[in-house]
Amino acid sequence: MKYIKNLTLPRLYRYFTRYFAAMFFSLLLLYCSILIPYKWGNYPKHNCNIKICISNTGIHSNIIVPTENNVFDWHKYLSVDEIGIDNAKNYNYLSFGWGDRDFYMSTPSLINLKLSTTFKALFLPTPSVIYVKGYQIIPNYLEVKCIKINQNDYLPLINFIESSFQLDANGRQIRLGNGHTDNAGFYAAKGSYSILRNCNSWTAEGLRKANVNTPLWSGLSSAIMLHFQSNCK
Repeated sequence: MKYIKNLTLPRLYRYFTRYFAAMFFSLLLLYCSILIPYKWGNYPKHNCNIKICISNTGIHSNIIVPTENNVFDWHKYLSVDEIGIDNAKNYNYLSFGWGDRDFYMSTPSLINLKLSTTFKALFLPTPSVIYVKGYQIIPNYLEVKCIKINQNDYLPLINFIESSFQLDANGRQIRLGNGHTDNAGFYAAKGSYSILRNCNSWTAEGLRKANVNTPLWSGLSSAIMLHFQSNCK
């Protein structure tokens, strides 16, 4: 018995040492990838007069853009007055978020979190959804950060958001249901949600289209907020 004990304890020690070492280096690598920018170098831009914002709910990040300006008018692409149930026609800003369809639509807050829905969203490729919200003013009850970009960078961002909508046979967006607030609605989206491409990965992908820097790993909304800054003069 003593022989077996002397034989197994060193093995257990080596096992746990390797396990915790691997865990430590994995977390260190993840932490570094949050701090490291996707793009190195500063490339100053000029004529930046279009404001875009990112909101952070703690889990999700959302892209906020003007409803209309001299570059793009969302009224020509989306039935803005039908986004929510309040039928407002004077939204000055629209917020777009992408995510897992079941999780997004059934989880308005962490209180409503279900283990089965979370597991499916993280580990199985699942249908996606776009969450659209309309605002008269930029919301001050969320963590919001805004910068200005120029027209040449703004258009690729808009094209990215447009191309994320799934369309019906008539080329119209497919509204799936009301949002968690009166000024919001859910729409069918392209692409599958997974742990490798989540809601914040979608936000980061859109920002990179606009030449806005993002973290090397963009799975966390807080990481996106950290790197979100203007390079305009």
